[in-house]
Amino acid sequence: MTATAERDPGLQPERTRLAWRRTTLSATVVGLLAVRQALHGGATPAALIAVALSAAAWLGFLVVAHRRMLRMEAARPEPLAPRGALAATLCTVALAVFAAAMLC
Repeated sequence: MTATAERDPGLQPERTRLAWRRTTLSATVVGLLAVRQALHGGATPAALIAVALSAAAWLGFLVVAHRRMLRMEAARPEPLAPRGALAATLCTVALAVFAAAMLC
């Protein structure tokens, strides 16, 4: 009989948590720049819709990131679920699309 040793996660969960925080901060900056661009270029209805959609995408990403950071506190964190990865990807792509729409 061999006893399985408890896995020492080291600093990997901390690095992953910090990476999620940095990405969330980047998404926040993108959202704030979108608001600035919309107000600077004149608050047209299209710009306001793009800002509102950007805010919704940002909130969606924030929820996914927060849930992931909470799960990283476990000694053996589970891998990111495909649903969470898809949601984070869609929110990121949506932010890019809305940013491009605001530049036009």
